[in-house]
Amino acid sequence: MHEDFLNQAIALAYDNIDQGGGPFGALVARNGEIIAASGNRVTPDLDPTAHAEIVAIRLACQKLGDFQLSDCTLYTSCEPCPMCLGAIYWARLQAVYFACDRFDAAKAGFDDGFIYTEIEKPAQQRRIVMQQLSLDSANRPFQLWQIKTDKIRY
Repeated sequence: MHEDFLNQAIALAYDNIDQGGGPFGALVARNGEIIAASGNRVTPDLDPTAHAEIVAIRLACQKLGDFQLSDCTLYTSCEPCPMCLGAIYWARLQAVYFACDRFDAAKAGFDDGFIYTEIEKPAQQRRIVMQQLSLDSANRPFQLWQIKTDKIRY
């Protein structure tokens, strides 16, 4: 079953190239049923966050009416990038199966290695300027969240 779903994710990647997207495909399955599937939508949607994994997770959450996918599995044509990895953990997927790895992606021109390096650096040393500003109001949203009695934890 895992190989079948992974082959479908790869087929999505093939098809996505013809539709103007990148060579990536992903699907979310639960109990042997595909809940959502997508190719990479970065260029067609002009959205740098529209990776196949992110789009499939968004669609699955909408279909299931939940922001957690703890009983679902993600199948993707390539090892998830750092952004997608974060989304996978936030969605609490139970497992991820992938075909190609990050080094295969780098050979094809999709090298996220610099992001892994940037994550390890202190904010002040990253390539993109990241400067924390001290504001009196900065912690107010967190304070309000902590005292809210009807919050939905995630």
